[in-house]
Amino acid sequence: MTDYVIRRLLIAIPSLLGISLILFTVLALAPGDPFSELATNPNIPPEVRANLREKFGLDDPILVRYLRWLAAMAQGDWGFSFASRVNVDTLILQRVPTTLFVIGSSQLLALAIALPVGIFAATRPYSVFDQIANTLAFIGFSLPTFFTGLLLILIFSIKLDWLPFVYRADIAETGWRWYWEHLRQAIMPILVLGLFQAASYTRYVRSAVLDVVRLDYVTTARAKGLSEPVVTLRHVARNALIPVVTLVALQMPAVFGGAIVTEQIFRIPGIGSLLINAMLANDTPVVMAVTFVFACLVVFFNLLADVLYGWLDPRISFR
Repeated sequence: MTDYVIRRLLIAIPSLLGISLILFTVLALAPGDPFSELATNPNIPPEVRANLREKFGLDDPILVRYLRWLAAMAQGDWGFSFASRVNVDTLILQRVPTTLFVIGSSQLLALAIALPVGIFAATRPYSVFDQIANTLAFIGFSLPTFFTGLLLILIFSIKLDWLPFVYRADIAETGWRWYWEHLRQAIMPILVLGLFQAASYTRYVRSAVLDVVRLDYVTTARAKGLSEPVVTLRHVARNALIPVVTLVALQMPAVFGGAIVTEQIFRIPGIGSLLINAMLANDTPVVMAVTFVFACLVVFFNLLADVLYGWLDPRISFR
């Protein structure tokens, strides 16, 4: 398996290079100037703005700028933020833990709901439980995250005053109180993302289990006298999870994209809010770095899905 992973990583390098070139070209051709505020400030002479553009190479050809950026990235230099006046890698590392905590917790919540509900509904098709689960799933992924986020804020923050609706990174509490306050302010963002994804995953899990439960080897397992829980968990669910793993892996970039909206609603200091602020400020080094990180996540989760295939189905070999 190690050789397979190394081979997939080597194949991913040309893809990432192509993606980075396209992203860099689009951002370089996009309208806007990171130093436009200097041009409107009468206290700053035009020579200062011209010197800054020359210092950062903004007037060089696009290919030269891209090769310079690529060489710097290879050395671990992600660039310099024009708006925040700090290194881009420092900005990203400050925001990544918060985003990973919210998104990771929401995905665990989504899978914890979708897997048992989808499997149970598929083993009892067209029952009352199946119809209720389908109805709630349709409602769940029909409602956009910004609507459910505002609805939760209205109920739990404004009406009941149970949970804070603004995410604070500088909590002054210590000890267990610090963890509790972080958990309280993360409950609503995790619920918004988790329930939305759980609704989508539930439908796919149900469909995948329905396809597997009718196969001959499942009937043979029942004919051997195996109990229904053993048949469901060992013979049905494990093989039905292969398309679900593909779905989860391919939807992870979309989850990060949806988290951008959620982070704006709850004022979460994560990668999404960093990307929005950088786009509004024409801070191209930050936008380039964040979008490239998203591209790397696509490659990583596809590789993770391929590795999980072999664990779920031993017939799949890594060649």
